[in-house]
Amino acid sequence: MKTKILFLILILPTITNCKSVNVTDHDDAITEKYWKLKTLYGNDIKMEDNQKREIAITLKTKDNRFSGFAGCNSINGEYILEKGNKIKFTKIISTRMFCNNTDESKLLKAINSTDNYTIKNNRLSLNVGKRAPLAVFEAVYMN
Repeated sequence: MKTKILFLILILPTITNCKSVNVTDHDDAITEKYWKLKTLYGNDIKMEDNQKREIAITLKTKDNRFSGFAGCNSINGEYILEKGNKIKFTKIISTRMFCNNTDESKLLKAINSTDNYTIKNNRLSLNVGKRAPLAVFEAVYMN
């Protein structure tokens, strides 16, 4: 019995200092999520019949790299995060398949223009200044 009490005395401070982490604690994280494009310049995005994958991006913490699919071509590059939800996408490249997808060029333009972001209710808005969002993504699943 004394051994059990001693064990509880030694282990209790460790247990009480542990913090429980909810999934919602990281809802405002921009990285390590699969962001599916929902709207682009205010227009709803729907998959085209000939489109193989949905339009989406993922920002990886390692090396500050992002990758995704723009509707026809794969895209990737780097991003820089700063205080105040500032973000800049750099070194953006894409594959060069020929497609008739106007959303792709608009998405690349939006990503190049973005200087800040907001996250609310698992929705990521890429913005420039305080104007209406250029692109709005929804978190589909977390890695």
